[in-house]
Amino acid sequence: MRVGKTVGMALDPRLLEILACPDDKGPLLYFADEDSLYNPRLLRRYLVEDDIPNMLIDEAQTVDDDEHDRLMAKAESESISFTFTP
Repeated sequence: MRVGKTVGMALDPRLLEILACPDDKGPLLYFADEDSLYNPRLLRRYLVEDDIPNMLIDEAQTVDDDEHDRLMAKAESESISFTFTP
């Protein structure tokens, strides 16, 4: 039985290359330290739990403008790029 979460695990780079938003089919930003994938076009965050991305639209979190700005600033400052280039 697995208790807690594994710290320092990241999604497989090969998986990241093909992950897209299930709604608009566009690329996502992966925040490994926050266990989330973010679609800035729809202001939608998908959580990653136990190294498995939850890509269900109904379970995604909609972020407000302040959180969007924070995530975009973080992506820029940490050179986080999109999962793929359309």
